[in-house]
Amino acid sequence: MGLQIDQEVLAELALLNTGGTESEPPPVGDVTTRRANSKRTVDQLMATRPPITGVAVQHHAVDTDDGATLTLHWYHATTEQPPGSAVLYLHGGGMIFGMRELGGLYDWLTRRYVAASGVPMLLVDYRTAPESAHPVPVHDCFAALEWLHGHAGELGVDPARVAVMGDSAGGALAAAVCLMARDRGGPAIAQQLLVYPMLDDRTALPDPELVPFVTWTYDDNITGWQALLGQSAGAHGVSSYAAPARASDVSRLPPTYIDVGDLDIFRDEDVAYARRLAAAGVPTELHVHPGCPHAFEGMAPNAAVSRRVIADRVRRLQII
Repeated sequence: MGLQIDQEVLAELALLNTGGTESEPPPVGDVTTRRANSKRTVDQLMATRPPITGVAVQHHAVDTDDGATLTLHWYHATTEQPPGSAVLYLHGGGMIFGMRELGGLYDWLTRRYVAASGVPMLLVDYRTAPESAHPVPVHDCFAALEWLHGHAGELGVDPARVAVMGDSAGGALAAAVCLMARDRGGPAIAQQLLVYPMLDDRTALPDPELVPFVTWTYDDNITGWQALLGQSAGAHGVSSYAAPARASDVSRLPPTYIDVGDLDIFRDEDVAYARRLAAAGVPTELHVHPGCPHAFEGMAPNAAVSRRVIADRVRRLQII
């Protein structure tokens, strides 16, 4: 029968596209148009989202080794006692979209996770490519992890119960931060939650079975990796801190949760990474959701499969 999209997801995607104007997809390398399109889509998504109550946010800053100042957003529940655990949350965006384009969506998503789980989250506004190429984004995220550990006492956090979570490009950065923390001997990470992570810069040849369904296209992916890595994208010698699928050793990493849709161009690399983790002795939970393209739960939050995947992530957050 072949691959098919989930009908509830399809119905919500159709509503999202209602009233939009069809246009030619931007060519490979056109970051500016992709940023404008992303912001327009996020604005449309957020126009109908109900507010999430019971969550407060405080804003902090951290200085990086290269002289930049990053904004950190600390989300915590106001309706219950803090559990002692915490999450460093790294937003997606294909390595090229930042909070300027995606801020409304990630504010809503972070509030949703905190309200549902009770676990506070630190959302970091890391710098993005091509203006800030590798290794700047992962170093920014690692600086945020160090800040969270360094301020654990005043935030009411047990340093042994800090997890790292990210989706898409943020999933790659979360995996890279865990590799870096292992290699540097800390800070401690209790768990990594990788949501359809963008792990492999060598994902370039289109799968004709997936092409009709993709929401993050192969051209988008090439654009993101080239922005991050330049001419080295797809070549030999790329660091695992840029593309975690390149890691030769995935042992001694934190217990891992991975989910991805079977209509996502990251499906195979995510399944392969989960298999390698399990073979290396890392406790690994993997979900592949039939009928789901990239970022399906963000664009179709009312679909039954979206509610299930959020419940699975919240379950993992609550056991940190």
